Amino acid sequence: MVERVWSARAVSAAAAAEYAGYFERVVMPELAAVRGYRGARLLRREVAGAIEIVVATRWDSLNAIRGFAGDDIDRAVVHDEAAALFSDYDRTARHFEIVRDHPV
Repeated sequence: MVERVWSARAVSAAAAAEYAGYFERVVMPELAAVRGYRGARLLRREVAGAIEIVVATRWDSLNAIRGFAGDDIDRAVVHDEAAALFSDYDRTARHFEIVRDHPV
């Protein structure tokens, strides 16, 4: 299993909330349609007056991620509508092998 992690900074708390709705409405259906997708978490925190957003998705393999991100799996997938809600966002994603997972 692989976890793909990407982050952004929202222009405001309202924009962060709007992105959460966008994530549910647009991103989740796109992810769910990709073979090898295993789940996602949308995280946020306030940092120095800004809202940091982190998206962590779980995948069967790096090859499965290609079904979502294309051949350059390190490239972030950010639609224009989402990008408009951010003051800045990572242009790349990071990938981690899940060594151990302890669900409750």
